[in-house]
Amino acid sequence: MAPRRLLLVGEGNFSFAAALSETLDQNTRLIATCLQRPAELTRDPVARENLRYLRERGIDVRFGVDCTQLADVFELHDREFNQIYFNFPHCGRKAGVAKNRELLAKFFQSCADVLAEEGEVHVALCRGQGGTPADKPQREWHNSWQVVAMAALGGLILSDVYPFSCKAVPGYKCTGYRSQDKSFHVEGALNHVFTRSLPFEVSQPRIFRIKVGNQWFSFPEPEALVGKLNRGFLEAPSCHPIKTINEKLIAELGKAFPLKRLKCSFPLLPQEDANVLPFWNCDFLSAAFWISLHEDNSNSESLTGGTSQDVEDFLVSFSELGLPKNPGRDGKEEACEGTCGQAKVCLRPSLLVHVQDVIEVRDFLSGSLHILSGPVFQKCHILPFTMPAFHETLFILGFNQNLKDGCLQSLLDHLKGILDSLLTQTLLESSKLSSLVEFVLQSNGKDYMIRVKTHNFSPDCTEDLIIGSVTTSATSVIHKDQCFVFVSMNLDLLAMLVWCISDWRMLWTFDNRFLKNFVPGKIEPFKSHSLYPPCYVHDISFWIDEKKGFDELEFHTVARAVSQDTVISIQFLSHFQHPKTQQVSLCYRLTYQTCDKALTQQQVASMQSQFRKEIQQRLYVIPR
Repeated sequence: MAPRRLLLVGEGNFSFAAALSETLDQNTRLIATCLQRPAELTRDPVARENLRYLRERGIDVRFGVDCTQLADVFELHDREFNQIYFNFPHCGRKAGVAKNRELLAKFFQSCADVLAEEGEVHVALCRGQGGTPADKPQREWHNSWQVVAMAALGGLILSDVYPFSCKAVPGYKCTGYRSQDKSFHVEGALNHVFTRSLPFEVSQPRIFRIKVGNQWFSFPEPEALVGKLNRGFLEAPSCHPIKTINEKLIAELGKAFPLKRLKCSFPLLPQEDANVLPFWNCDFLSAAFWISLHEDNSNSESLTGGTSQDVEDFLVSFSELGLPKNPGRDGKEEACEGTCGQAKVCLRPSLLVHVQDVIEVRDFLSGSLHILSGPVFQKCHILPFTMPAFHETLFILGFNQNLKDGCLQSLLDHLKGILDSLLTQTLLESSKLSSLVEFVLQSNGKDYMIRVKTHNFSPDCTEDLIIGSVTTSATSVIHKDQCFVFVSMNLDLLAMLVWCISDWRMLWTFDNRFLKNFVPGKIEPFKSHSLYPPCYVHDISFWIDEKKGFDELEFHTVARAVSQDTVISIQFLSHFQHPKTQQVSLCYRLTYQTCDKALTQQQVASMQSQFRKEIQQRLYVIPR
């Protein structure tokens, strides 16, 4: 087994290295370094004694090491450190926060050259310096060292933070306060642990192929959905929490109802289903992601260098329906612009589009719970608990009209009990309520929304969440004596509540550390591998063309696409009308923040610049 390699930089009197060396096993190699030359340390008796002790133990000690130029110090074969320590970094004397930020930024960038893939960088800072909510009290952002933002410049994220204790390292004496033989104030100090982030790269939409009949078509994934198609969270080998919560839900309902699980592979919506569901209207379609299918006569089984992407399960075609082919920005029908060899379809916005296919089957089993589960896609405003892609599970129950009230109430009672049980597993006893779930009757007097009281889960949740709906339908063409109830649930929201995941984007991360939080058979609160990511705020104002109108939903969708889902908030600031020209200007504030990757101020500035260009081209506005 390869030895663990530890690197200490910025050592003052080497007391930390001496104390740490006593805790190491034989499989660990320690290298202790400092910026000073040997002659500069001869006047310090503590440093001399520690250096003698380290040499006796065979510890590698190096002098004149600049922690901002580590690649110049270590050859390629001598890198790959498992842990790098920098305790109480400081530029010396009365250096201000700007100078110390610069030191941290260069240090983190230097660490990226010598850190092992799964290595850690430990940085101890005095109380308040880091600028994170872990500091008590927390300094104002502009007056802190902004340690997480500085680490992002080196592609690192904050993965843990805890109190720094000198008692845990007996014999350690931190010196060098303002370049003097004087200790730093370590009361309230914190140790910050950083790890590598997945690279933040400009993602190119993948090309997918689909077979309709005997003809192959291809299409690029929508920019706002990059990385969200064909993830397979619900497939057999997956251990994703989305699948776990779905299986738990189904298993519990199976104790009360016979189950029939259906394969979610409905390709196209037949014309006869067009007017069956009242919720399937132009407003619903206007939020759909429309795509153009292009004839693909290539013999290649894969495009963009990847494996063949079969996404037929996601597609719903409206080319044969008596509905608008492509709802325009003003709600009017737009003819599809496709020429010969092209077709307009949309990614399915809900599993409810498949209801009629299920209940019109002649061998439909009355009294059995029919189950469909799969991903759905719909445009939405950027809000904390709205998402353009999520996983839906749909329960369909048919029963004799004479038994309607009893069957419906039985289903709701069982569902309520199951949800309450799941949602209380991660709550403290003091926070638990008798019931967290309630069914809110709608104005039509027969349908319900499934609402969860969320204030017990997180202080960020100021409003209760709607996680699903219960819809009733009178009859089927084939099964005229039957009534049907459809229960649709957002599995992503449910998983967030059950595991206390604060950001829906974390469910879609490619970082393998995410899945390590979930132990089979146990439900414990989720702990993120990326703590306190910094926010970056940019304002934008633009003139609109009142004749063409302004599509705010599309404005949010473009922001989502350009920023790769790093815009977490869009706030309307002001409306201005020029007194002479009568032109109208709108102003919005965009807040950028990631949940799982390092994001720098420079990257955000580039995104904001691109966003200005995109809205000018797509939304016919003129940025100011």
